[in-house]
Amino acid sequence: MEHTFWHDKWEKGEIGFHQSDIHPMLLKFADQLGLNEPCRVFVPLCGKSNDMTFLLERGCEVVGIELSKLAVTQYFEGLGVTPTIETCGHLERYSAPDITLYCGDFFALTPEQLGSVDVVYDRAALVALPEDMRAQYGQRICGLAPRARQLLITFEYDQSAIAGPPFAISTLEIEHHYGKYCDIEMLASESLEGGLKGKVPALEKAWLLKGLG
Repeated sequence: MEHTFWHDKWEKGEIGFHQSDIHPMLLKFADQLGLNEPCRVFVPLCGKSNDMTFLLERGCEVVGIELSKLAVTQYFEGLGVTPTIETCGHLERYSAPDITLYCGDFFALTPEQLGSVDVVYDRAALVALPEDMRAQYGQRICGLAPRARQLLITFEYDQSAIAGPPFAISTLEIEHHYGKYCDIEMLASESLEGGLKGKVPALEKAWLLKGLG
């Protein structure tokens, strides 16, 4: 999916994917992720998600990456914090106490830039990618955080009924993309109230992935 697609969404304010409330799956499974102890959490394609603020309030250190500079700057404005901004390879790094957000292409992020993380929280990354990018993403995220626990949120619905994103992702696809790198456990499968985008019945699923690295 072209970068311009997401830049246009943010510039036009077409960000229905942004949720002001903390995601209920994150609240429900925080303890299973180990968030009851101080840990370092990676949030790929983080946008300006308030879930990151929830993680900070739990005592976590947060590292995110986001394509849109507008999203990153709006997040820090909402936090009431002025970040330090530095060029870091092909990315820009926005940092403040306990939080670092990289701005740029997810696939440009290196293990050295990310550092060691205990948890990956993926609410909006895998589901934002078209099918031809998802295998590469799964391999990359597990390479960046080979030992981490991951909370992955996906949707299952009739993809022919509406266009993504968010895209429909089957259980078989999860096993295909992550099975070589992680133990996989489905934590929840719930009907999405009102359907996806109010148009099609959908299941929202939560997965716990435990890195084998």
